[in-house]
Amino acid sequence: MVDTQLELEKVPRLGLRHLQALLLFLGLAVNTILQLNVGVAVVAMTKESGNSTALPHFEWSEVQKSYVLSSFYWGSALTQFLGGYLCKRFGAKCVLFGGSFGSALLSAWTPQCIYVAGWRAYCAIRWLQGLCFGVTLPCIHQHLANWAPEVERTRLGAFAYTGFDCGNVLAMYAAGMLASSSLGWPGISYASAALCFVWCLLWLLLGANRAQESRCIGAAEQRYIVGDLQRSVRRERQLAIPWRGIFTSPPFYALLCARCADTWGLATMQTELPAYLSGVLGLRMQSNALYSALPFVLMWAMCYVYLLAADLLLRRRCLSLTALRKTYNSIALWTPAAIMLALGFVESTQQPLALALVTLSVGVSSAATIGSELNTIDLSPVHASILAGILSTFTNLVALITPLVVGLLVKHPSERSEWQLVFSIAALVLFLGNVVYLIWGTAVTQPWNNIEPQLDDDTRDFEGAKLELKQLQQ
Repeated sequence: MVDTQLELEKVPRLGLRHLQALLLFLGLAVNTILQLNVGVAVVAMTKESGNSTALPHFEWSEVQKSYVLSSFYWGSALTQFLGGYLCKRFGAKCVLFGGSFGSALLSAWTPQCIYVAGWRAYCAIRWLQGLCFGVTLPCIHQHLANWAPEVERTRLGAFAYTGFDCGNVLAMYAAGMLASSSLGWPGISYASAALCFVWCLLWLLLGANRAQESRCIGAAEQRYIVGDLQRSVRRERQLAIPWRGIFTSPPFYALLCARCADTWGLATMQTELPAYLSGVLGLRMQSNALYSALPFVLMWAMCYVYLLAADLLLRRRCLSLTALRKTYNSIALWTPAAIMLALGFVESTQQPLALALVTLSVGVSSAATIGSELNTIDLSPVHASILAGILSTFTNLVALITPLVVGLLVKHPSERSEWQLVFSIAALVLFLGNVVYLIWGTAVTQPWNNIEPQLDDDTRDFEGAKLELKQLQQ
């Protein structure tokens, strides 16, 4: 016990595991910018704004714009599962770099392609970006599983996922400011690509798949990480993917329902908020950029509030990890559900109230990071990337459908009653998704997480029994 205590005292408070979490934070931020800047870009392309009037603008219908907004998810839904497999096979470093670099290249080519072929080219570019992005998300989960000791999993994981919120803020605010500047809407694509290229360089230099592969990590920190995770490269490669265990697991399906519900609500705000603020509230591009970003600023800030509270609750053992996940997920899904119902009844003349409700709705939803986003690592640390790939395939299908549904329901962007129906549907999905998670969700590691070694022993015993039977028969 004394030796263990002395060993823990040698582990640095800020080490390579924190650097990896920081790299994931930045990677999520730049990839989220590439994913979500389209909401602002489409509004800027189809309306004269700021100093960019010399640039071409387009007369796209609401249906065409909904195709552009959803086309990203057509691609990402196809490669989420593939991303989980590639991550297990080649490691997070290689796969995350390839997906991010490819997406950045496509972003740099976007304006010229739009000049040539209009919204169809934009759909094609976004679809290809989705293919690249699809392989990256499972890498985040697996990299955290490889680097985060159990006692620090919530802290490091939640910090890494705040990169998503940082990217939301930049995608909304910075994109809006660029669109209203002399760079115009093409500047959104160029700036996003440049940020991603810089991150790719940092990832190549500083990223490492596992603590065992890092050349800079100290011996004490490496033993701390590897010993806590109880995992080695040899042992992990021996574990087959427990498909039957995954697809017969009620906690997995509960998590799937929670993630799909959260995605529906968040996608409604992420892709359609600029259109709602412009159509119903009549905000100009610069004001639209500020108010589109404001909810995600609160979302980002609330992540750290939730993180500190969760850390305190777990340290003092006020709640079990399962109870913590369910409590946070209820905050993240049911609070926005109630607010969205109220938002549909706000008049266009009540701008301050509408903005306050939108900001609060998105802001509190960041509790889902601790509530259900990290639950894949709880259920199966070894197969976290596979679970993330499966979940992300379905959540991307949900994110694909959401703009199309809005495109069908909202024929006149300035008509409040049409948006009322959009928000009511989102509220219902959020409510039901969390009900399922409360009933069947858990943070307990599932038996199929580590099932292969036991199967190997059983197989060995079975083969031995067959050999003895054969000898008796002879």
